[in-house]
Amino acid sequence: MRAMVIHRTGTPLELVGSEVPIPLRVNSEVLIRVLAAGINPIDAKTRSGGGVAQAIGAYPAVLGRDFSGVVVESPFEAHALQPGMEVFGMTSFPRSAGSYAEYVAVSSLSVTRKPASLSHVEAAGVPLAALTAWGMVVDVAKAHEGQRMLIHAGAGGVGHFAVQFARYFGAHVIATGSTRNLGWLGELGASQVVDYTASRFEEGLDKVDTVIDLIGNVHDDTGTRSLATLRRGGLLVNAPSGSWPTMRADAAAAGIRATDYKVAPDGATLAIIARLLESGDIRVHLDDVFDLGEAAAAHTKLESGRTRGKIVLRVGEA
Repeated sequence: MRAMVIHRTGTPLELVGSEVPIPLRVNSEVLIRVLAAGINPIDAKTRSGGGVAQAIGAYPAVLGRDFSGVVVESPFEAHALQPGMEVFGMTSFPRSAGSYAEYVAVSSLSVTRKPASLSHVEAAGVPLAALTAWGMVVDVAKAHEGQRMLIHAGAGGVGHFAVQFARYFGAHVIATGSTRNLGWLGELGASQVVDYTASRFEEGLDKVDTVIDLIGNVHDDTGTRSLATLRRGGLLVNAPSGSWPTMRADAAAAGIRATDYKVAPDGATLAIIARLLESGDIRVHLDDVFDLGEAAAAHTKLESGRTRGKIVLRVGEA
């Protein structure tokens, strides 16, 4: 099958086309023909030598977590996922080959039916970002009516879902973003939008109950500065791995609760998200779409830091 692989870590140019074996489906796995694959920051971090690069067992390696496609082989005759069904979900890369390829073999528990109203390209932009946002906003922060929630990088892949989930469950959403995204963040459901290019988000902001931190201290000490926005006993949920090594100690000193968050493939939760997408309560925004062979260009654009929503690779035709 056709795939984009890396033979070593490095720049986006390490992503090259190759012919590799179709993965073998075993036990309760399903074999899926991939029609589109989402691009995520963890892919770029791993390709460059960070992220989960240390766990890659052998090269060449196929990157990618998100996919949308069609079931080719099912675990057994009476299984809920049957050949021909349109599905979307997440791989377990680097424990298995990723989704920048024409086929993936994944646990049936990490897959669910694709929303009929979404194209495969649109659906491929959902799984990792939406599941991360759901985990942070709904599972950990327990978004609810009357809660004041500050969401950093609200226009990004995870951020634009986080804003929508928080709004859906009734929270008062304050989102940070660049000048060009202010109006769009309001359309997504943010009650207040702070232009981080024009002002310091912590100045003049009434105390919040929760911070969804998708930046950490990799830029302008965003994580540390966020502590000043939280009420005593408030909660900070941080996603960027390794971005703020002293987070727990800093938060404890300020009387704040703090936790990291790591996403896992979860077909059951993705099925709930699929229903929200189908009803129109939640939507996915695609910033750009590249062909599979243009994965290097897609990574370059992602790393520019100026994307709105998601970037997706078109892998095949339905």
